[in-house]
Amino acid sequence: MSVPEGAGDPITEPEVLYRPRGRGRMVWLNGDVYTVKIGGGESRGAMALVEASVPPGGGPPLHTHDVEDEAFYVVDGELEIYAGERTFHARAGDFVFIPRGTVHGFRNTGTHPARQLLIFTPGGYEHFFSEAGRPVVAGQPAPPRDPADDARVNAVGEKYGSVQLQFADGTAFDEGARERSGTGQGGRT
Repeated sequence: MSVPEGAGDPITEPEVLYRPRGRGRMVWLNGDVYTVKIGGGESRGAMALVEASVPPGGGPPLHTHDVEDEAFYVVDGELEIYAGERTFHARAGDFVFIPRGTVHGFRNTGTHPARQLLIFTPGGYEHFFSEAGRPVVAGQPAPPRDPADDARVNAVGEKYGSVQLQFADGTAFDEGARERSGTGQGGRT
């Protein structure tokens, strides 16, 4: 699926961009905080970079991207990153590249918040976060994932070529997800 016409920022000549720590479009989604550092409209469509702050136990459900490749760079903490049939126990400094079309997800398996950079090529997927997430309220913690919101988040994901894989019990990715999905690789339900 392609990005809907008119959904992206107008593509302009790129300029040097400086975005300080703690700045960028910030949203809550699935109990995590996502901060868009650069999007497709600012990079001539080349990429999007999103910083994710993930609490212990946090992370999205398994999902796919039809349009973008995605890469993860762990800055702080520990994340279990699932890609296809492989699971990586990633720590600060680790990098994982996931080609488009690959079922993937991540979960904070540590006892402290984790922080990572999500790199999407080409740009445009940053609009998913803006539309699916809720604006951050300064000084407030991110609300936990609300299973009642799954259908809306799934619809936004499909708009941007991503299928959010939800399970019958409404839980996000965890170690038992592949077994519950019946495919051994978190197949679509």
